[in-house]
Amino acid sequence: MKILDRYILTSFVSTLFTVFIILYFIFILQGIWLFITELAGKDLDFFIIVQFLLFYSPKMIPLVLPLSVLLASIMTFGNFAEHYEFAAMKASGISLKRAMQPLSIFIAVLALISFWFANDVIPKAEYRFINMRKEILQTKPAMAIAAGQFNDVGSINIKVDKKTGDKGQYLENVTMHIKSSSGYDNKAVIRSVDGELEADNASNILQLHLYDGNYYEDMVPKSTNDMKKKPFTKVAFEKYTMNIDLGALQDDGAQKEEIKNTYHMLNIKELTYTIDSLESALNRDKKSNTENLLVRYNNIYNPYDYNRKSKANQAEVKQEIGIDSTATESKIKVIDMKEDILKSFSTNNQERVLQSAIDYTNNILFSTESNDVSMLGQTKKINDHYLALYEKFVIAYSCFLMYFIGAPLGAIIRKGGLGLPIVFAVIIFILYHFVNTFGKKLAQEDGIQPILGAWAGALILTPLAIFLTLKATRDNGEVNFLGFFSTIGDFLKGLFSKKTQTTE
Repeated sequence: MKILDRYILTSFVSTLFTVFIILYFIFILQGIWLFITELAGKDLDFFIIVQFLLFYSPKMIPLVLPLSVLLASIMTFGNFAEHYEFAAMKASGISLKRAMQPLSIFIAVLALISFWFANDVIPKAEYRFINMRKEILQTKPAMAIAAGQFNDVGSINIKVDKKTGDKGQYLENVTMHIKSSSGYDNKAVIRSVDGELEADNASNILQLHLYDGNYYEDMVPKSTNDMKKKPFTKVAFEKYTMNIDLGALQDDGAQKEEIKNTYHMLNIKELTYTIDSLESALNRDKKSNTENLLVRYNNIYNPYDYNRKSKANQAEVKQEIGIDSTATESKIKVIDMKEDILKSFSTNNQERVLQSAIDYTNNILFSTESNDVSMLGQTKKINDHYLALYEKFVIAYSCFLMYFIGAPLGAIIRKGGLGLPIVFAVIIFILYHFVNTFGKKLAQEDGIQPILGAWAGALILTPLAIFLTLKATRDNGEVNFLGFFSTIGDFLKGLFSKKTQTTE
């Protein structure tokens, strides 16, 4: 390795390491702020707390690493430009493109390491983190409930305004949602003034005592009219005790797999297999729902099938719809072709036929809407798995993206240190993180394809990286960002105008 390459690599790596440690520490403190309040004062060993934080910290890598690469690139190349080291390189015939080559190889290696980390380390750490929380919940149940927010504890979702007591067992102003078996909606709601957690070390049952409250439960409507009224049951109580089974959370000294098949805990191979299984199940459900609807539709009498019925069945049909049994087939055909077919029924049967048709249609509509809700829940679950799959590739690509934004930007602004580089890095990273978050949320709700949601931030910033790299390597001087966005706007305007002309 040449002396210049070693110098550039050493400067960048030392800056990257320093920035990464600082940002990693900040992000961990920000991310575990809620957990710190729960860990403190629970008589837990220091080693357990360290393990808890260690298993939580790997999930911060996708946030910290791109920002660290971006900031280190701006600072390193900004220092080179500020101290005229680039001028000396150019005088020696070494261009910015040549100076970026050794770091490009290093970033490629870093991207491969980050991909391995996202595929192997983060899923295992997430698995251990979730299960460790479950183990702590078994010994210290109050830890699972953080004041001021909703907390998932088994099949319930609970929120308390305040916790008191030496173990946080006394609860104030409790709001609880009991989930249905599907997990997508709430079966019942309980609100109480006070509550108390009671656990027995010799038992796997956690008792939750609620005092002075009300129990609300939705009733299953029997018809569409009842569904519009949204009926529910309300019961007032002085004391209500819930038993929560913690047997599945107990370790018993063995490595039990209490949590399985959550997309954050799966690698690429497992995600691919799970996605294939979920899509197959979704297709089977869609096919089954379609067949059920067709069967229900075909059960309705189709007058055009009358001629294909036997004489005995024809007589039954005539009797059912209230037509004189002596009516000829030609009369039946005339009735079939009439617009107001209701007149073919007897007067006494017309009201009954209308009500039956309304009820039957409402039942089909209710069944269809229920199927749509179920299909949407399954689709969201599949989208979550796709996003987890694509994110493993996005973190590797983001290293390249931030490097090819930060390095030329540092050479252009000619400022190192922690002043102006931090401003540019924060602005770019906020844009990247905001677009990524927005894209993922939109993809989770099935608004766009998951691949677009996962790659949204990268797709938005890739043109900027190309633009800055070309500007810096061609020595075109200062960057005109307004000109950049104007060029992009003109390109899109021309693209859409061509499509409009072609359509016309």
